[in-house]
Amino acid sequence: MLAILPHVRRAGFSVEVLAPPTGPLAEALCEQAVPVVPFGLAGPSGRRLPQRRLRDQLREHLLAVRPDLLHANSLAMARLAGPVTAETGVPGLGHLRDIVRLSRQAVTDLNRLDRLLAVSEATRRFHLAGGVSAEKTFVAYNGVDVSRFAPRRRSGFLHAELGLAPKARLVGAVGQISLRKGLDVIVEAACRVVRRARDVHFVVAGQRWSEKPESRALEAELCRMTEATVPGRFHWLGYRRDIPRLLGELALLVHAARQEPLGRVLLEAAACGVPIVATAVGGTPEIFPPESGSARLVPPDDPARLADVILELLADPEGRCRMGAEARRQVEKRFTAHQAARQLMEHYRQLLAG
Repeated sequence: MLAILPHVRRAGFSVEVLAPPTGPLAEALCEQAVPVVPFGLAGPSGRRLPQRRLRDQLREHLLAVRPDLLHANSLAMARLAGPVTAETGVPGLGHLRDIVRLSRQAVTDLNRLDRLLAVSEATRRFHLAGGVSAEKTFVAYNGVDVSRFAPRRRSGFLHAELGLAPKARLVGAVGQISLRKGLDVIVEAACRVVRRARDVHFVVAGQRWSEKPESRALEAELCRMTEATVPGRFHWLGYRRDIPRLLGELALLVHAARQEPLGRVLLEAAACGVPIVATAVGGTPEIFPPESGSARLVPPDDPARLADVILELLADPEGRCRMGAEARRQVEKRFTAHQAARQLMEHYRQLLAG
């Protein structure tokens, strides 16, 4: 959303965003001078507000402002908005950015919107199988800012930050710490890799957002595993704001997700010309068609295979260079922020035209 907003506004659309009034999103919107209407999902106690109350707040705002169009930017917000847009007569568009099973009621709520955009064909097929309206659901790929995410020379800043030798090779992963991202598979693969390549270090940029007990337990177990099996060779970087710069320091990006609608970090790394090993799940093969040579795709939950491919690529610097260049070409051809914004605005115009 942040990548395409400047294109949408330059095209003449007036935008305001309903969002929590504080936090990274509000700060980023403020930097773009986008008006933020406070819309918090949690009450003073920190607990999520009931769905009925959130819908009442949204209905009140729509009736007061009467926007020409409401764009619900996530699956959860699309479900929240569906009944409200239908009741108020405001044209509603919802984004399907997740591959998760939905209840019958959730599907009914989504189908009350005028249009749904899935971020990949895999995401669209999944939700059609769950009962989402085929007539209302279209594919609209995400886009990335190819000027911000672009190939760059390695500066060595991350080596210095971690106290590593300049010749150490960095294999990285970027994403929140959750079971779906397959970080446990990366840890197992790392154990195999470092036994055979003593100059390789693994880094992970991201943090755990979920407060569920199982999520806390996963993070603790991952830290325990790395300390026990690859001490000093696996580095948890936490939340980072310098991802474009960080990607430029990697010899290889590894993405072992068990499911992935259309991985933003895959687009970002590809735009930076970073060679990529990823699991062939969800929309990932749509980013990297097997015949393109733009990435190496492996099965999910197979640390042995993942380790073998990592080692193969680390031993082939020329092959990595070709792969990174082809990945950049794939993004320039199909996944720029400008292309994503142009496609989104066409959906806007069609809805506004009735």
